[in-house]
Amino acid sequence: MYAADALAVDEAASNKHAVAVIADSQFKLGNATIPMYISHDWALAQPEITQAVLMFHGRLRNADVYWRTAKNALAVAKQSPHSILIVPQFLADADIQKHALSEDFLHWQWEAWMGGEPANGPLAISSFEVIDALLNRLADRQRFPNMRSVVLAGHSGGAQIVQRYAVVGKAEALLKSHAISVRYVVANSSSYLYFNETRPFAKSASCEKFNQWKYGWEAAPDYVDSKSRANYETQYTQRDVVYLLGELDTNPQHPALDKSCSAELQGAFRLERGLHYFNYLQQRHPTMTQQRIVRVPGIAHDGDAMFESAAGISALFETATPKHEQSSRK
Repeated sequence: MYAADALAVDEAASNKHAVAVIADSQFKLGNATIPMYISHDWALAQPEITQAVLMFHGRLRNADVYWRTAKNALAVAKQSPHSILIVPQFLADADIQKHALSEDFLHWQWEAWMGGEPANGPLAISSFEVIDALLNRLADRQRFPNMRSVVLAGHSGGAQIVQRYAVVGKAEALLKSHAISVRYVVANSSSYLYFNETRPFAKSASCEKFNQWKYGWEAAPDYVDSKSRANYETQYTQRDVVYLLGELDTNPQHPALDKSCSAELQGAFRLERGLHYFNYLQQRHPTMTQQRIVRVPGIAHDGDAMFESAAGISALFETATPKHEQSSRK
């Protein structure tokens, strides 16, 4: 088991350096490759698998740490015969150089993958297109004849890509056409995608770009091109989203917190930003029932503790999540 506070310490570190470990499996998207960890050989039919959990690393791109977290959570949930775990790794330019990877490995500017921006090479593929491809594979009934549910989960930087993908992602329709449900678990995100110019705090003249992607819709990536903003909003409110918020993630000076003015208009710290965003959605959609806040007592900015809590296990592996979790940290 990973030391209780080790991941929290890791997530406060700088992300502007090459990763130590490259994931040990690969996924091909045409002539491009992305590394990943995966628990089963999905080149073969897997009739025992009924659920997939895709867990997304944070800003440090440390997929090995989140792979360990995913396996620990699975062990607690006791779902291993029936669940496939996948942790993709979105590499930065520096990772390619340090590890002397071949030219077909996808790589992004340090944090661009969080918002679905195109890769710097070898192809200008959005990180959202990578997720589409992974989900399309899971919808293959030849490989997964009994798949019933897919969960996309991320903490911190990983929560940012999951939340934006939950808004604009294209693969859910295919999964649902095969009677496969989809849930998005957004844990301790630094920011959220708003649908208009409303923010919890007043805008200043010095924050003129507050509504640019990934905080708003201006200058959205090319992937976001098939529907109007209103249609995206309607679609999003109908999607199953769990906002998993640590009640102690309240440090406005946390080293990994997004302190841009665009993010600070959403709140002073992550718990506040998550609560404000959910309230914003409820005000715009009073009858919304598919989304819910789950507050996790006793946990700050620690993905390992979040996903191994009772609330985290429920969100990842259960068919329903309570609106108010009374769990305590393990």
